[in-house]
Amino acid sequence: MRELRSNYEPGTSRWATRRAQWLALGLSDEDMRKPKIAIVNSSSQLAICFSHLDEIARQAKRAVEAAGGVAFEVRTAAPSDFIHSAGHRGGYILSARDLITNDIEVGVEGAQLDGMICLASCDKTAPGQLMAAARLNIPTIVVACGYQQSGSYRGRHCDIEDVFLAAGHVANGKLSVDELTEMSENAVLGPGVCAGMGTANTMHLASEALGMALPGSTPARANGDRMWQAVQDAATRILALVEANLRPRDVLTPAAFRNAVTCVLSVSGSINSVKHLQAVAAEAEAGVDVYRLFETLADQVPLVTAIRPNGEAPIESFEDAGGTRAVMKQLEPLLDGTALTVTGKTVSENLAGYEVADPEVIRPLIRPLGRRPTIVLIRGGLAPDGGIVKLAVADDRRLEFTGPARIFESPDESLEAVRDGTVRPGEVVVLRGQGPTGSPGMGMASRLVFALDGAGMTGQVAVVTDGQLSGLVNKGIVVGEVSPEAARGGPLALVQDGDVIRIDVPGRTADLDVPAAELEKRRAALPPRAPSPERGWLSAYARLVRPLPEGAVLLPDPQVRP
Repeated sequence: MRELRSNYEPGTSRWATRRAQWLALGLSDEDMRKPKIAIVNSSSQLAICFSHLDEIARQAKRAVEAAGGVAFEVRTAAPSDFIHSAGHRGGYILSARDLITNDIEVGVEGAQLDGMICLASCDKTAPGQLMAAARLNIPTIVVACGYQQSGSYRGRHCDIEDVFLAAGHVANGKLSVDELTEMSENAVLGPGVCAGMGTANTMHLASEALGMALPGSTPARANGDRMWQAVQDAATRILALVEANLRPRDVLTPAAFRNAVTCVLSVSGSINSVKHLQAVAAEAEAGVDVYRLFETLADQVPLVTAIRPNGEAPIESFEDAGGTRAVMKQLEPLLDGTALTVTGKTVSENLAGYEVADPEVIRPLIRPLGRRPTIVLIRGGLAPDGGIVKLAVADDRRLEFTGPARIFESPDESLEAVRDGTVRPGEVVVLRGQGPTGSPGMGMASRLVFALDGAGMTGQVAVVTDGQLSGLVNKGIVVGEVSPEAARGGPLALVQDGDVIRIDVPGRTADLDVPAAELEKRRAALPPRAPSPERGWLSAYARLVRPLPEGAVLLPDPQVRP
């Protein structure tokens, strides 16, 4: 066994105090010479997506010990979009991703542990854990802890995203409270992340495509055989990684990010993966522009599967067809097979001899489900640094829209306007001040989108926002995550009611039809940005967060690391 950073010279103060602490925990002198592995557990009793992680952590700890190591559970923040978005306009959601990263740094780097097994669950845990792996650069394996079992409502599939969308129909009388109540009683039947190709399952897939999760481990039924096998395999493999000193930055190369973006595009994954992968690349100092990768690869990568809500196939069928490994096999001609993975082997070596279990669920390149990209990066005068449109797999709508702007500064204000009929057909609804700095923490704009759908206005209005959208499903022409955000003086801050906005999704542009001289006058008249009224964590986040094209990571200056 090579020299471990967790071991100290006998007789020194650090050795003596550690030994006193760890003997009291039941460790022996022999244990203290073994590799020390963090079991990173983002657990919480506030949400069903985390409710099974404590038992997984216990089993992972035992497996590491059986394999010859010593395991320490390290806990982090555990945000759930559906639970933690209630406070401070949803500011605790995206910001908690970076809190997870820093929690891991404090626990693992502070104690100088030798490696990590990261138990990934809800949306922000996998990216937060990957960011920490990239920052600390110690041997790490991500284990996806599975998706929840969904139910049915009056004979039809029903999951948590169905409930989220249906809630937008209640205010306008298209769905009764009793019906929504019944849906919510049947949508979630067990622990794990949202079923479907949402942010959690997309980031689990991305972890494997990056090479940071073991081949064949994503997605997985929560508490299913595949998940438990991944726990056991990770426990053995992490000790080999420590011995070989194979570290995340050996894996998180430009080739790995290209492979991950290719896989996300091929499954019509969550648009939230764009900023998350950019954040991981920033922490890895990989020199990768993930936003540009999504732009340049979009027309080259066909759609090989359509999992709910992109299509009718359930996530269980995707797993049974081979999941991420099968996607990568079908995409093999488009992937960089030389990219290294946590197996110690390359992507090509991992895929050698593998056969896709169901080529109807996960199609080969010669007969894909579609060739038009469903994750579309938008630029133009209104979004010079980018915005994102998520399209349905089978979408024959007119993908151009021109109309006068209707401005809102808060989600509640916009929802009230939809309810009272202030928003009219033909308008472009602009919801601003919701970006990482302005919210702060990035407010959720999907309630507005779903309320417009409930009011029967999908296709009759468009939406432009610097806020976050559901990574899973949107309705109509919606340009989200516009950058620069309004709070940083982006063009969105200059829009006034009645200004003509032109959106051309095929042309990938969003423009403001206002003379440049008039925009300069408006910019000169903008008041200085007021300090954030927030205190505590969100105050620190607002001061440090970088723009979305930099991954919304926390750095006081792009050239200075914390």
